[in-house]
Amino acid sequence: MSFNKKTFYVFMMIGMPGITLLCYGETITDKTSIEELKKETEDLLEALNTYTVNQREEAIGQTKTALDNLDKRIDALEARIDESREKMDKAAREKARASLKALRKERTKVAEWYGSLKSSTGDAWENMKKGFSNAYKLLNDALEKSLKEFSNR
Repeated sequence: MSFNKKTFYVFMMIGMPGITLLCYGETITDKTSIEELKKETEDLLEALNTYTVNQREEAIGQTKTALDNLDKRIDALEARIDESREKMDKAAREKARASLKALRKERTKVAEWYGSLKSSTGDAWENMKKGFSNAYKLLNDALEKSLKEFSNR
């Protein structure tokens, strides 16, 4: 697999914020992190759109990295909600539980599109890229909404 400069920079842009958050133990629920999440998503979807079927392996690697970073953010949000569960009233706990359930449901959809993307070839490649991109954007939007909602907990 050959990497060009654009691919390298996209990997760095997607990977570095997640690594930085882990290294410094910062919360992911502040405004800066939400902006980083938006930027990472824009960068991924823009880069994915440029990949041809001949660059499928590079695209798969990049999407896998992005999914891993989203999974870390979802897990961190879930941990944060769990830590503050005792301070929440019943309605807030139910809302948090519903929000996490919706996130996991969207993540499952993205996983299905990711599997299709990995196995697609030829003419199906463009359709799978579009389907994955749409599902990834929906997941990202749901995560962003949850981060905003639970940022003050």
